[in-house]
Amino acid sequence: MTLQRQIGFWLGSLVVCVLLLVLLRDVLLPFVAALALAYLLDPLADRLERIGMSRLAATLAILIVFLLIFVVGLVLLAPLLGQQLAGLVARLPADAAKLQALIMERGAPWLERLGGAKLAEDAQSSLGNLVGEATKWVGSVLQSLWTGGTAIIGVFSLLVLTPVIAFYLLVDWDRMVAAVDSWLPLDHRDTIRGLLHEMDVAIAGFLRGQALVCLLLGSFYAVGLSLIGVNFGALIGIISGFLSFIPYVGSLTGLVLSVGVAIVQFWPEWTWPLATLGVFAAGQFLEGNIFQPKFVGDSIGVHPVWLMFALLAFGTLFGFVGLLLAVPLAAVIGVLCRFALRQYLASNIYHGGDVTKAAQIQATQIQATKVKASIGTEV
Repeated sequence: MTLQRQIGFWLGSLVVCVLLLVLLRDVLLPFVAALALAYLLDPLADRLERIGMSRLAATLAILIVFLLIFVVGLVLLAPLLGQQLAGLVARLPADAAKLQALIMERGAPWLERLGGAKLAEDAQSSLGNLVGEATKWVGSVLQSLWTGGTAIIGVFSLLVLTPVIAFYLLVDWDRMVAAVDSWLPLDHRDTIRGLLHEMDVAIAGFLRGQALVCLLLGSFYAVGLSLIGVNFGALIGIISGFLSFIPYVGSLTGLVLSVGVAIVQFWPEWTWPLATLGVFAAGQFLEGNIFQPKFVGDSIGVHPVWLMFALLAFGTLFGFVGLLLAVPLAAVIGVLCRFALRQYLASNIYHGGDVTKAAQIQATQIQATKVKASIGTEV
């Protein structure tokens, strides 16, 4: 098969996959969730197999324990978070108005000194419009979160369906991987295996590590804010931890919400708003210096800006299914782009001549650099 036909075949396959995702996005959720669950739990099943359990017994044990933990957590947290979410939605307009009044009370004298009473009035009007729009937006988001939460609980009723799919996938995972491996083109099998291994390392490292980071951060923020006594602290902490899947978004969202609530709640006392700020500063220190390096590292190899774009783009196109697929697809695209760049840098298109000659020149330059470095060291 010529190169043009190969490119046409793979591009056609990509187009078909994208069209299928678009057409079937409303029914894909349990299958994608089950696939992700089976993918994440497969290493644990392999470990249980190595200690003597059969694949069937290992799969049953893993899924039963996972479902028990999930259901217990949902039963314990859902009533508390639902109550706090309803309270936050109800109090949001009044708290936003109070926060606006506090800002203008402290800022108006400075604005009058700078530009007179007219500037202060304009600033108050603009701030009022901004706070009003922001309140409506946050309120609609929180309400959609609530309705979406009930929808997600309805989706979680797919726990009747998702575990069944995950069970069959996890039992047959090794056979499916072997079957897919046997379908790879023989001429390019080693190259494709290398790329697939690189994708697997990136996706698995990020998903498992980042999920643990989100859980730890959410727990830390929820406990810290609750101990301080911030209203809706558990809810804000859980939201911040969950949104930490998107770089910087979770921490900024939680910081703005919690500090705003703390100022309105404790004014004119500044101790507890500053303590709230300290909770998020400590969380960011833990995330940047302990959680991320230990559990995630540079496994995905994707810039945070590209990751945020992928999450927003796929979430907009495919909804919750898109959010599940965003990180794996971003990692896959990153691996393919790096491979394409390596191929380009080794090609005649980049060197403008014979690749072998260019490689010899490059090796000579590297050797000369090493010689210069050694001479400099001796001197």
